Amino acid sequence: MSLGNEVEPFRAAVHEAVDRLVGHWRALADERLPVTRPGRAPGATVAALPALPPEQGEPLDRILQDTWDTVVPGLVHWQHPAFLAYYPTGNSPASVLAELVTAGLGVQGMMWTTGPAATELEQVVTDWLAQALGLPGHFLHTSGNGGGVIQDSASSAVLVAVVAALHRASRGRWRDLGTEGRYRLYRTDQANSCVAKAARVAGLGESTVVPTLPGTARMDPRALRERLAADRAAGGVPAIVVATVGTTGTCAVDPLADIGRICREEGVWLHVDAAYAGPAALCPEFRWLNDGVGAADSYAVNAHKWMRTGTPCNVMWTSDRRSLTEAMSVSPPYLRNEASDTGAVVDYRDWQIPLGRPMRALKLWYVMRAHGLQGLREAIRHDVRMAALLAELVAAEAGFHLVTHRLGLVVFRLDTDPRTREVARSLAGDPALLLSSSTVDGRPVLRAALGSPLLTEATVHRVWRTIRRHAAPGGPTASEVEVDDDRRVV
Repeated sequence: MSLGNEVEPFRAAVHEAVDRLVGHWRALADERLPVTRPGRAPGATVAALPALPPEQGEPLDRILQDTWDTVVPGLVHWQHPAFLAYYPTGNSPASVLAELVTAGLGVQGMMWTTGPAATELEQVVTDWLAQALGLPGHFLHTSGNGGGVIQDSASSAVLVAVVAALHRASRGRWRDLGTEGRYRLYRTDQANSCVAKAARVAGLGESTVVPTLPGTARMDPRALRERLAADRAAGGVPAIVVATVGTTGTCAVDPLADIGRICREEGVWLHVDAAYAGPAALCPEFRWLNDGVGAADSYAVNAHKWMRTGTPCNVMWTSDRRSLTEAMSVSPPYLRNEASDTGAVVDYRDWQIPLGRPMRALKLWYVMRAHGLQGLREAIRHDVRMAALLAELVAAEAGFHLVTHRLGLVVFRLDTDPRTREVARSLAGDPALLLSSSTVDGRPVLRAALGSPLLTEATVHRVWRTIRRHAAPGGPTASEVEVDDDRRVV
């Protein structure tokens, strides 16, 4: 990178980018932008871009302009207050600022020697968050046996936990003995799809699905014990159980205390996937979510879901760092160094799948300092209040049925399954909001996950009016889809 003629254009482009982002956020807050553009045909962005890369460099201001002209119009706006699909992805000015500084510093933090301050900052920040969530002390770096690491996603956290569990269950011989059909992973059908994927990637094949307690979507501990015993009798080796705190479908919480007790008795690794609901434990009134987590061998939350932190930022803790790092460590000569060889430092390359990693902790450090725990708690409570308002509106409306309401998630259906499917199809064509469809107990439902910092009570009421219009006989007219309360959304 030459600084000769690039500094001033860069400075100007950064100022312009900040102004554009602030304008974008204001447009989202005022709902002057749609959540989606459902009429956009596949390939529209491809068609708008040149087929070949430029031979000569182009000015940053032109590239920035093309971003807003070509790329932004083709996006789904996850920060929109009426984005209610999946689970939220957070953001904030502090997070964006940290991303810029992280990119500018350009640190490769694979080992302590390649970024001492980056590594130690991550140790401190993950310990901060563990204490703020009320996690047991054995998850802290200061315990000497445990510690936290920032992964890119819950998917990576589950995969790393699976590998560590295999290493411990086989006493380090799982690569030699083979895994297909021998070592087993246990989950419910409510676990996120990344759990089944991790089992496949790790070579376990299909995982064992444990039944749920009737009407709860929560893992049945008695059924888990029966599955473990059956697999052992058949020559299998139970390696890991993945429990969920906040399932994707209904935000159900598996009974961690009972599951943990079984895993301890059976010598099976317990990983707790608390990607969505876990951060709510920052609030004392939701600390119950982690009841029983002390028996877990690993635990992970997505700070990028509910902590105003941009994606990716999954924080994973383990109480058994030795099994994890022994399973993940490969040390060719070019990575050897005195600090690592003595065991005096943490090398995060041994805590994750890739070798390389950016300086991941700066973003979470900025967010936790800019908001403080009090601010993060209020953000969570705000989202919970907004969800409670929507749940009240659903429950009070004839023809609608509130299936479940937990934390920031509201799941509902209409009086018949065909009507639910019809309304889901109709809403999918409305750019003013975005919901997810799912099934609960075999019946179609609509999910609304509230988590935008731009969300207000007025937005909740507007969203509800929109849903009711789509549920009315005949559905909304074309003009009603385009305009709501004199506010243009397309």
